[in-house]
Amino acid sequence: MTEHLEKLTPRQIVAELDQYIIGQHDAKRNVAIALRNRWRRMNSPEDMQNEIIPNNILMIGATGVGKTEIARRLAKIADAPFVKVEASKFTEVGYVGRDVESMVRDLVEQAVGMVKAQKKEEVKIRAEQMVEDSILDILIPPMHSSGASGTSGVSFENGAANSDSMPDSDQELNQRTRERFREKIRNGELDDRKIEIEVQQSGGPNVGMIGGAIDDVSMMNIQEMIGNMMPSRGKKRKVTVAEAKMLLLEEEASKLIDMDEVKSEAIQKAENLGIIFIDEIDKVATSRSGGGGGPDVSREGVQRDLLPIVEGSAVNTKHGIVNTDHVLFIAAGAFHVSKPSDLIPELQGRFPIRVELQSLTQDDFYQILKAPKNALTKQYIAMMKTEEVDLEFEEDAIREIAKIAFDVNSEVENIGARRLQTVMSSLLNDFMFDIPDEIGPNSLVTVTKDLVGEKLSKLVQNRDLSQFIL
Repeated sequence: MTEHLEKLTPRQIVAELDQYIIGQHDAKRNVAIALRNRWRRMNSPEDMQNEIIPNNILMIGATGVGKTEIARRLAKIADAPFVKVEASKFTEVGYVGRDVESMVRDLVEQAVGMVKAQKKEEVKIRAEQMVEDSILDILIPPMHSSGASGTSGVSFENGAANSDSMPDSDQELNQRTRERFREKIRNGELDDRKIEIEVQQSGGPNVGMIGGAIDDVSMMNIQEMIGNMMPSRGKKRKVTVAEAKMLLLEEEASKLIDMDEVKSEAIQKAENLGIIFIDEIDKVATSRSGGGGGPDVSREGVQRDLLPIVEGSAVNTKHGIVNTDHVLFIAAGAFHVSKPSDLIPELQGRFPIRVELQSLTQDDFYQILKAPKNALTKQYIAMMKTEEVDLEFEEDAIREIAKIAFDVNSEVENIGARRLQTVMSSLLNDFMFDIPDEIGPNSLVTVTKDLVGEKLSKLVQNRDLSQFIL
């Protein structure tokens, strides 16, 4: 589990994040240290491992500056289960809404999916062979010597069959034909051919409860129990060989996987590597200036419900009990109206690392358009390339786009890098609409500074907020 983390030093983690996120070096350094500390903990003496708790992080910054992206990319680098939740969606126990334990259940589901995918990859070759055999049995049923041409008791001496035996020659011909068809199946030559296959269907229906409240875990367990009691049924379907490969591969791979082992590994992965990103934590902060009624009661209740999860507690899930002691929690919020100190002191103490993310500058916008692997300019180039149209941006044009995005953010509402999506969409929508009817294959679209000024002049002049909300 820790082999992958061993190769990731804090500097390498920051370098990986730099490929997708511009600036925010303090935040990157802190998440890199937090990630490396997981490997350090798991390689510490056993008596110390349970004592070393993760340094949870509180990110403070306006929308669109990269808070969520840093956490999501961090999880991807570490191959760790990741869940993003919004604190404002939770409600105190007794109110209508999601309970805070659901975030841990979601994390475990993510971990199960990751481990299952990994196990399926390990058995893929065996599963593919089994799928080939199943499809071959439908196309060219195997011929057995004992039943061929109504003859029984075909004799084999010294491992070789009597060459004069007609059943044996038929069997050899059948075997050679099967091998030729196996090659055709592997090469995709038969992908469009229709065959009839039988796919397994679970016999368990969805269960609804009448009267009385019941928690999610109990409901899942009841449905799983009823599903196990009901026998799985086979359903015949007429599909192409290509579709049969996919359907049967999933089925055969699942048969080769030990789900108890998957669940056990997934729980360990969630407990030791899981990352839970709690967004909009500022929305449940309460004013400390007094007043005991209104929505603040529920907000403080959510904080108190969050506290045991973040501190470390055992949560019951459909796959087993999960301890959250070593799950890394990253909370984030803009804190425009409230302050971090408005959170209850106990919750503040569970997020000891505080990082303030900087608002994006005009130069940051320019770098965001050029540098990252997934830059918007590169996305549009790739999309137009699918229509055989080349798109290129002049240097001055990119700087002008960055300037306009920064100006609109300054004068209207600062939505960070998301503003670039508005600007790029306004700039290129006419071209995207005209391809391929007006702008045909092998065309070249060049975005110049003048074109940017022409296309975005209305956007610059009209500051009506309704035009800019994504």
